[in-house]
Parts: sequence; structure tokens; C-alpha cells
Amino acid sequence: MRKTELAKADAKKIMGKMSAGHASSFGKAPEVIDKREQRRRDQALGLVPFAVKLNSDLVAQLNAQATARGIDMNQLVGELLAKSLAE
Repeated sequence: MRKTELAKADAKKIMGKMSAGHASSFGKAPEVIDKREQRRRDQALGLVPFAVKLNSDLVAQLNAQATARGIDMNQLVGELLAKSLAE
């Protein structure tokens, strides 16, 4: 990266940190986790990134089922894969 690109990236980081520090309407600052910290937390839980390409209809069904059950997509796909592999 050139020096100007580095300066722009640093400015974006600073601006992001400044805007994230504002208190919410309930008086608490929102918890902001940077990508490195999230990666460390995931590794501590034994989670590994696993990218796949799926048909858009299948993804829509997964999203609908995750929303209906009130869980996130990672949990749903993990449960479905574990259940399928156990059979």
C-alpha cells in the first residue's frame, strides 16, 4: 500500500472507533468487537470458518428456518450438519 492509502485506512479506523463510542438511548455504550477479537473468541470456542456455495433457494429456506427458530444461521447449519452426519 502507498503512504496515502495507509493514511486513509488509519483515518477510517479512527472514525469508526469514534462513532462506536457513543452511548445508546439506554445509557450504555454498545459492545463493539473488532475482527481480531472475534477471531480469538471463535478460536477459543473451537470454531473454524467454513465457506460454501449454496443454491439461493436453499439459503432462503435456511434463513426462514433460522428466523422461525430464533437462532442465527451458524447455529442452524451446525445443527443440521451434525444431525445429518449422525445418521
